[in-house]
Amino acid sequence: MTAAVADLFSLQGRTAVVTGASSGLGARFATVLAAAGATVYAAARRPDRLKELADGAPRIHPVVCDVSLEADRERLAETVLENGGRFDVLVNNAGAPGAVRAQDESCGDFADVLAVNLVAPFHLARLLAETPADHDRTRSVVNVSSVLGLVSGAPLGGAAYAASKAGLVGLTRELAGQWGRSGVRVNALAPGWFRSEMTDRLFADERSRRWVERGTMLGRGGQQGELDGALLYLASDASSYCTGQVLTVDGGWTAR
Repeated sequence: MTAAVADLFSLQGRTAVVTGASSGLGARFATVLAAAGATVYAAARRPDRLKELADGAPRIHPVVCDVSLEADRERLAETVLENGGRFDVLVNNAGAPGAVRAQDESCGDFADVLAVNLVAPFHLARLLAETPADHDRTRSVVNVSSVLGLVSGAPLGGAAYAASKAGLVGLTRELAGQWGRSGVRVNALAPGWFRSEMTDRLFADERSRRWVERGTMLGRGGQQGELDGALLYLASDASSYCTGQVLTVDGGWTAR
């Protein structure tokens, strides 16, 4: 790989914010962006997990934040700016699963899932768009959706979760259209079945694991690191002419 090509994926000198960064995909995302050169503000509710993530990683700065709370989202943005940073990359990763069966989900439960999975990404993206721009480079919002925002996951999934992730796809396209000429690119990353705290029971149960394997063209769930390239592509200048798109990384789950 030539230096020029390698530079496309570099985040040297950039400031990134990752929500839901205390475990699973979010922790991995924060680590990957830092390894690419970014100063990363890792936001989540659990200070002990954030401290563990940041220990030995000088580019990662933990910020305790409950993204379901408007005041916490505003404080997160203020923390980045007060420390001399700026928003270059925002990864809206924090998510709530909700109930699997619609009949077990109250209207209040439904609204709570949307508050985390859809309202919070909108607000944080707007806070990014409102910060001063560097006209020499674009800024990137990466909304972490899901294959369940594209197709039904029944008998697994969940009404609120699917609705929120489908809504995030629509939000991605609309914000991309509104903000493209101001230098803010907005794309979505739609992972398939990857192991995380949310899916631990899925992979621990043999019947469910076989269900994933049968429905995936590659015959397995996603492995650690298999979202790294897609994330770096969307976050960096490698995708400078890409906006309003959904990049699906699911082993062929939605291609059937």
